[in-house]
Formats: sequence, C-alpha cells, structure tokens
Amino acid sequence: MELEGIIEDYLNGKLTEAEAVAFEQLRLNDPTVDHKVVAHKVFLDSLKDYASNLDLKNKMDYAHDQIDVDALSRKLGPHPSFIVNMWRKNKSAIAVAASFILLTIVTIYSIQQTTEQTGSYKQMSAELSKLKSSTNNLIRDVKSSQNSKVPVKPVKFGGTGFAISSNGYILTSYHVIEKSDTVYVQNNKGDLYKVDITYKDPINDIAILKIIDKKFSLGSLPYSLKKGKVGLGESVYTLGYPKDEVVLGIGYLSSQSGFNGDTLAYQLSLDVNPGNSGGPLLDNSGNVIGIINAKESYTDGATFAVKAKFLQEALSSIPQDSVVGRISSVRKSKLSKLEPSKQVSKIQDYVFMIKGYN
Repeated sequence: MELEGIIEDYLNGKLTEAEAVAFEQLRLNDPTVDHKVVAHKVFLDSLKDYASNLDLKNKMDYAHDQIDVDALSRKLGPHPSFIVNMWRKNKSAIAVAASFILLTIVTIYSIQQTTEQTGSYKQMSAELSKLKSSTNNLIRDVKSSQNSKVPVKPVKFGGTGFAISSNGYILTSYHVIEKSDTVYVQNNKGDLYKVDITYKDPINDIAILKIIDKKFSLGSLPYSLKKGKVGLGESVYTLGYPKDEVVLGIGYLSSQSGFNGDTLAYQLSLDVNPGNSGGPLLDNSGNVIGIINAKESYTDGATFAVKAKFLQEALSSIPQDSVVGRISSVRKSKLSKLEPSKQVSKIQDYVFMIKGYN
C-alpha cells in the first residue's frame, strides 16, 4: 500500500525533486516497480478519460433539456414561407447552430470510440484468462507403453518449453504449470520424461523445470540468449506445441512494449494458439530474445513475449555447479550462419511439449 501511495504521488508530481530522482532510479533498477508504475498510470488516465466523457455527457443532456422541441415543431413545421424568411434573416446564426450540431456529432462519435477502446481493454483481460484456460484445458492422450510411471489419467495442462542447459533444465511459462502437481515433458520424437519444478516466477510468468530421468541426454545448446534491445520490425519466429507436433510461427517485432505499455514484454505480429505459451522467441540469427506467453484475441496476430533480459534472473537462480551448457553461457549462436529452415531443424530437438497432471 505504501508503494502504491508513492507511485501515485510520483505520477501526480507531489514528490520532491530528490525523491523523484531516487524513485526513477528505483524504476531503472527494479522492473517490477517500473511495471507497477506503468499499470497505475494507465489506470489513472482511464479514470480521467471517464470523468471527462461523463462531464461532457452531462452538459449535453442539460443543453438538450433546455430545448422545447414541440414548440419549435409547431412554429416551423406548417409554415414553409416562414422557414424561408427565417433562413434569409438568420443565415449566420443558423450556420453557427449547424456547426455546433456537427461538432456535437463528432464528439459523440469520439466518446463511442473511447468507450469501445475501454471495453476492448476489459475484454483483453478476460481473453488473457480465456487463453490460460484454453491452454490449461488442452487435452492430449498419453501414449507410452515403455514407461509404466507415466500417469494413465488425461493431461490437464499443456504448453511448450525449451532447453536452457544440456543436462535437462527446461524453461517455460509459469501459468503453463501453475496448477499441476505432476509434470512431464515430451520431445519431438515422442519420448516422455518426468520433471521437477525448480523455479517459479509468477510476476514475470517464468518457470524452470528439471528432467529427473538419468537416461536423458542432450547435445550442447545451438542458440544463445540475447539480452540487448531488438530492433522494431525485426523478423522473429517461434516453435511450439499448439498440437501434438511442433509448429513453426513466423512474424516480426511490432512494439518494444507489451499490453498497455508493459515494459517487461515485446508485442509481436505473430500468430500463436493455446499451447504456444512457454515457447522460445528467436531472431534470424538464432538468438533467444524472449518467451511467448500471451495474445490479444481482438487484434489479429497481436502476441506478447517476456523479454530475454528478464530470463537472466531465472537462470541465475540455478546452482552454478549443477548446470552444464547453460544458455546464458553460450556467447554466440551456432545458428547465425544457417538459413531459417536449417535453424528450425536444429532447434526443434531442444523444444518440448509440457504435459501437466493433477
């Protein structure tokens, strides 16, 4: 509550110069605080817009109440000659009145558009919930006669993850495994492995899984983690499991911030479906630049991904001596000189389907 009060004082210019400088430094150092400031500003702006629109509506209602429509109809309706004379004598006044009416129509249209945008924002929040629900209820049959430890009950939660080490650490979205008590991952060959959940970050929607099957093995990672800025319009692609086989999605970076100016995420022009959550977002050089986690249903192809620089905190949480070939230690992508189709061919071995049970 104290942080919310400071944020509101900061946005309203009530902090002293020294306090404002200190708070801006806190925003630079703490992405979570910066995210809260952006969200609170959007909330305050929405309240101001609503108050302004309501005030205009009340003024228009008052003006309408002052007009005696029946009296005007009786005077003007049955006397065409009177109307002609009135026009000749009052051209200027009528022109002003007509301009006022036109302005009123434009204003009403603007209010309607504003209302629609606000509604779109609310629908977006609901749609994000629907997206999670759709992902969490994605049912896939488990068909593995070789592993008797695999649960026989149906999969309740599904999504995508990708390797961040050669010894079994998998990165995915937190909401994919949030409600699961047992989680497995499946590679593109159909092999199924049980995992432990070793790290959870609900704020950034990130989770790290660890394959506990001693028979699991994986080659050194071909991609690297790009924590620097990605250019607007840069081509990107993702691999994920919206169905029972890996699917490629291609698009470009359309905004440096996510929904409502969220600085933790990118916005992409990229088509995804339930099940893509947790998939890697890569540039054409084979660098991981983010992780897919959401979309907006009312804007075609508007997809959101957590930025790669916020994945570093999750990677740092893993004990140094327990990881071989961690993604952050791969300084240069081995895919940079390969054409896209060959990049995809190598990467898909490191992308997994997430299967959650409860």
